[in-house]
Amino acid sequence: MDRRSLIKHAGIAGVLAAGVAPAAHAQTAVRWRLASSFPKSLDTIFGSAETFAKTVKALSGGKFEVSVHAAGELMPAFGVVDGLQNGTVEMAQTASYYFTGKDSIFAFGCAVPFGLTARQMDAWMEHGNGRKLMDEFYAQYNIKSRSAGNTGTQMGGWYRKEIKTVADLKGLKMRLGGGLFGEAMQKLGVVAQNMPVGEVYQALEKGTLDAVEFVGPYDDQKLGFNKVAPYYYYPGWWEGGAELEFFINTKAYAALTPEFQAIVDAATTVAARDMTAKYDALNPIALKKLVGDKTKLKAFPKDFMDAGYKASMEVFAEHEAKSPMFKKIHQDMRAFQRDQLLWERFSEFRYNSYMTGVKL
Repeated sequence: MDRRSLIKHAGIAGVLAAGVAPAAHAQTAVRWRLASSFPKSLDTIFGSAETFAKTVKALSGGKFEVSVHAAGELMPAFGVVDGLQNGTVEMAQTASYYFTGKDSIFAFGCAVPFGLTARQMDAWMEHGNGRKLMDEFYAQYNIKSRSAGNTGTQMGGWYRKEIKTVADLKGLKMRLGGGLFGEAMQKLGVVAQNMPVGEVYQALEKGTLDAVEFVGPYDDQKLGFNKVAPYYYYPGWWEGGAELEFFINTKAYAALTPEFQAIVDAATTVAARDMTAKYDALNPIALKKLVGDKTKLKAFPKDFMDAGYKASMEVFAEHEAKSPMFKKIHQDMRAFQRDQLLWERFSEFRYNSYMTGVKL
């Protein structure tokens, strides 16, 4: 009887009693390095990479270890794709839309304006065509992807001055996370800036930045943006559900045994679920604290949202005209989104609308 048959029929207790170690424990030790695009201070996002590494080590009985490195330790925050391509590291944890300078298609792996929510993104990636289409694209960079977690719908950012009309955006210097959102905001007059989050506070304090969008209350509070930009707007229509990703060097993954590949896949799932749940648990607590600290919480006016939608659709049309692959992925995502929105009319939207109006 071979090893797999023995495990199947005897179970783990029987295997151990027979003196046969599970397959993963019999493999040669593996050591990988993972470069994150985020600082250690962001225990939600960076913590996802740490959770992944701990899970890999536990599942492999210590035979497979991944060392996790914050932005700047091995390479710059925005250098991780190059690091994967040249084999400097085996994995990265990042937001794919940071790399739209290489190709605008990268945005679909994270978030696009008026795109999918966290649950919709998860469904499209894992049970729609999302993961398949994105990995077809990533293959040219020697990358395969896995979810690292989702922030959920983000906030609309911090502003040094109140935004009353779309005209107030003209000339506004704003740090944008990356992706197609920057192009849409430029159409509205914003001067888009893309910089690592660790540099933002000083830029706001000095006035070289007028506004910043990052994630949501928990992370934003830790970064102290409310101290230098008191106006906090919502919702972040450019990130209905921002997906963070684990990028894996395809050659490094292919060199693993099937057992170790399964461990990598399982560990990414554990890390992704944990990160999203952590955001949902901590954001409301942080938002209450921010409001208590005199943060001026404001909703974007509908005309602002409408202008953003119009500008975003123009951006999508421009990219579709230039790239058949961009058009294929965008149209697939929108078809999936239409079905999701139809279903949610009868499920969570109606339910949540009622629940927000009752006293608990």
